[in-house]
Amino acid sequence: MDVKEIRNQFPILHQEVNGSPLVYLDSAATSQKPYKVIEAVEDYYRRYNSNVHRGVHTLGSLATDGYEGAREKVRSFIHAPSAREVVFTRGTTTAINTVAYSYGRANLQEGDEIVLTPMEHHSNIIPWQQAAKATGAALKYLPMKEDGTLSLEDVQNTITSNTKIVAVAHVSNVLGTINPIKEITRMAHEHGAVTVVDGAQSVPHMKVDVQELDCDFFAFSGHKMGGPTGIGVLYGKKKLLDKMEPVEFGGEMIDFVDLYDSTWKDIPWKFEGGTPVIAGAIGLGAAIDFLEDVGMENIEAHEAELAAYALERLKEVEGIHIYGPQKRAALVTFNVDDVHPHDAATVLDAEGIAVRAGHHCAQPLMKWLDVVATARASFYVYNTKEDIDALTDGLIKTKEYFGDVFA
Repeated sequence: MDVKEIRNQFPILHQEVNGSPLVYLDSAATSQKPYKVIEAVEDYYRRYNSNVHRGVHTLGSLATDGYEGAREKVRSFIHAPSAREVVFTRGTTTAINTVAYSYGRANLQEGDEIVLTPMEHHSNIIPWQQAAKATGAALKYLPMKEDGTLSLEDVQNTITSNTKIVAVAHVSNVLGTINPIKEITRMAHEHGAVTVVDGAQSVPHMKVDVQELDCDFFAFSGHKMGGPTGIGVLYGKKKLLDKMEPVEFGGEMIDFVDLYDSTWKDIPWKFEGGTPVIAGAIGLGAAIDFLEDVGMENIEAHEAELAAYALERLKEVEGIHIYGPQKRAALVTFNVDDVHPHDAATVLDAEGIAVRAGHHCAQPLMKWLDVVATARASFYVYNTKEDIDALTDGLIKTKEYFGDVFA
């Protein structure tokens, strides 16, 4: 994989920030966009901007073909059995909320259990808190091992006949933990529970086959995989989506409207009320084209090498604490003794290095780690070992700077 050639396809990377070449290490928050995506969105707005599904004129047909063509690209990318099981949403958050509200509230009752993990993003905790409050169901949390991984024995012991939903991140956005979704799903199904997988941090970085995982619902966002913001995907098994009620009502999702009652379109369109994010879907389709051109196996191998190298280099910084397992996805979360992560991120930014600092929308996990906040460097297809070298040098300067300040 020619990383230099790949970097050339991302225009934003070719600039200086605060007088230094940009080193972008915040792809877990949002990825940068290649020319192919930018041009696809621009082409839609310049050449065939129109609403979808509603008109027979040429522009409307082109827009509909682009929108529905993107759905088929998503289906193929995640190996879903049917494009009708691919629902476009505003992102992972909307997708999980749709399941929690439509499926959860209709199928949960007092005495039922919703099983989560402490490593979940808030988007995979709060919707289930609200579903539990509305239905009387109880939340249960899988215990985590010291390195931030899950034990299948603990999973087996936690899921019971009362468990109705198991909602788990495929990859932790803080620890980089890659969870054994296939095995968790099997255990959930043995007790008649359904699984909801937050795939926001996995789909951009590794091959995902929802049929192999056998998960019931799978959610992810376009903007973390080179696509535009405002577009995401909910995959759901047809037998479940068919029985679910829409959560938004209005144009586009209806079949027939009378004065006193209405009926809905079939899936997936009954969940896509109103004018959809057409340009976003087309851009997401272009992002999938880009990733497939590079090859997901190549991306996964490249990022594994970067993650291992980052662990090795960062340990050279005196007083650094790295969180998460040795085998991880392409991110490293850390703290440096006597330096608040926000201060570290500010000093790094002065060197043109962009990292994330804070609780990363994972406050329960911060409590589990016994910290208020952390810094996080996350990598993608366009990052290099030189980026990690720059991060290491920047952290050494950070230590020196605060050492001098408080000397």
